[in-house]
Amino acid sequence: MKDEKGRMTRGEAYMEDNEFPLVLDEPDPPTGSPARNSQRLARTLLAIFVVGIALYTQWNFVPALLWGGVFAIAAWPLYDRAERRFGRSDWLPLIFTLIIALIFLIPLAIVGVKAAEEMRGLIIWIDQVRHTGIPMPEALNRLPFRHGWLTAWWQENLVQPDRLSELVHSFDSARGMAMTRQVGSQMVRRTTLFLFSLLTLFFLLRDGHEITRRSLIASHRTFGARGETLGRQIISSVHGTVAGLIFVGLGEGVIMGVAYAILHAPQPLLFGMVTAVAAMVPFLALPTVIFAAILVMLQGSMISAIALVAIGSVVIFVADHFIRPFLIGGSTRMPFLWVLLGIIGGAETWGLLGLFLGPAIMAALHMLWRIWSSEQPISD
Repeated sequence: MKDEKGRMTRGEAYMEDNEFPLVLDEPDPPTGSPARNSQRLARTLLAIFVVGIALYTQWNFVPALLWGGVFAIAAWPLYDRAERRFGRSDWLPLIFTLIIALIFLIPLAIVGVKAAEEMRGLIIWIDQVRHTGIPMPEALNRLPFRHGWLTAWWQENLVQPDRLSELVHSFDSARGMAMTRQVGSQMVRRTTLFLFSLLTLFFLLRDGHEITRRSLIASHRTFGARGETLGRQIISSVHGTVAGLIFVGLGEGVIMGVAYAILHAPQPLLFGMVTAVAAMVPFLALPTVIFAAILVMLQGSMISAIALVAIGSVVIFVADHFIRPFLIGGSTRMPFLWVLLGIIGGAETWGLLGLFLGPAIMAALHMLWRIWSSEQPISD
């Protein structure tokens, strides 16, 4: 059935594109009529219901989808350049996905191997000290603060093997088993989410151009021209956050790893990796450096411990107050306070994922604030 101008109705267009025909005997109500407004309201409510029920169904996998989106946004400039050079194929997104997976898996494997080695040595050491006790290190007597209570506690609880054995047996073994099972279930869950993140990343890279085109169309239809501007602001925030958190954190880890090796800290490679991960969260790298310095001090080298804390403080201060705000805030023209609130608030609300979502949310809020507080009249 065609309308008065000879155009196909929606029912005929639907029947041409679908195997199962949909019979519509009546044309659409005229624009502006109550029936047309009711249809628009019904479509809006139906869309909200479908989106809501979909989010509810896949809620446990939303973090995996968001992680895949963060990985895709971070890798897209390099991927797009490689695609223009080598052409579009399914192998290119697969290679990028495997590279990003190895970036996470190789450090985890190294840390796991080192942790297993240390755990084996720890078990042997625990078996020895249960029979011999833990002698008090001489470094405790050289501490710069009053240490009488610490030496007394050490003498009372750790030097005597009988007392140390009672202290070890005082831990609840049932609680330890429950904690082990909980840690195991969390590892299985997070491994599953990581695999789904990689799967999401592959499809986002493979279909990135089509997804971008459709997203721009949907954004213009829903929010107008400013929707694209807001989306670009969020993407720039993710790019800046990746550079400001991951790359700066890796740089801090490399510098401190060299310092650990020079100043004879135990396991400098392992501590360098831990420092790199901790440096991705503001104010978390310094406690790691202080812990490594305490271990160096317990080995009997007070000067090396002080030098380690001094080097770590300078590196972290420069990175957190100059390099990181420039990389994150410079890409979105956000003040440092907004960046800091986004990182800390996002991490508290969303966990590790919030390190990237928080600045993106604050970037969108900052752009809205600039639009509404501008002296220029607001236009579409």
